[in-house]
Amino acid sequence: MVDWGYTINKPRAIAYDANDHTWENALQEAVPVLRSCIGCGNCTATCTAGNFVPFNIRKLQTLVRRGEYAGLRKELDKCMLCGKCRLVCPRGINTRKMIVTLKRLLAQPVAAGIPVAPGAASTAGQR
Repeated sequence: MVDWGYTINKPRAIAYDANDHTWENALQEAVPVLRSCIGCGNCTATCTAGNFVPFNIRKLQTLVRRGEYAGLRKELDKCMLCGKCRLVCPRGINTRKMIVTLKRLLAQPVAAGIPVAPGAASTAGQR
């Protein structure tokens, strides 16, 4: 058989219903204004941490909404909590509260009755 150099890619579909949305629901309860996010990207464009390390707050929020928590702790630790993202948000979303709430949820997942997410168990106790 001739090898033409092509391969079949895995489907890029998101298994939204199969993912665990416990942390997303807890975050939406703590910061209800997150529902009004329009995904404009102003937060990412002005991010101080994003200028030094690969950090994207919009991507972070999208992954949490999808219920994909792998590597979440590592990404959250990149945030400098400077608040520039909050200043430029056209909807006035308190992004700092979102980051702090997610860090708090990761620090005490069992105490809050929230299961440990994949990828977060190994780093939840570090700090």
